[in-house]
Order: sequence, then structure tokens, then C-alpha cells
Amino acid sequence: MDTHTTTATLETLMEQLGLPSDDAALQRFVEEHGPLPSAVRLEEAPFWNTSQSIFLQEAIAQDAMWAPAVDQLDALLRHS
Repeated sequence: MDTHTTTATLETLMEQLGLPSDDAALQRFVEEHGPLPSAVRLEEAPFWNTSQSIFLQEAIAQDAMWAPAVDQLDALLRHS
């Protein structure tokens, strides 16, 4: 994927995190891991491995092309 011209989607974010990205898998992920308490930052959630956590942390800190998809995942996990 060309990260300079491609807009990240929730599906591509899940793929980047090494997780299944189809609709059913995403729904399962949200159901299994949500709701995420408001006191827990997304990148610090206990269900991420170290590389996933680091990727999310960098995406948020750099307001990278991934930021909108990360925000979308965060909202889904908090309102599940």
C-alpha cells in the first residue's frame, strides 16, 4: 500500500495491525474487546501486543494518515 496517497480505512487499519479486516471479524473484535473504559487510552488497551500498541501510539502522535481510522476504531470500542 502506498502510504502517501492512500487514505486509511478501518479495514486497512485492521490489516496493518495484523488482524482480520472483514466486517464480521471487525464486529467480533469490537464485541470481544469493548466497551473500552474512558480512562484507558486506545493504544494502552490490554488486548494489543507491543507492536500494535506502538503503531497506534505513533499514528495518534503523528496525526498520520491512520489517525481517522484509529479514531473510528476508538469510537467503536468505546460505544460497543
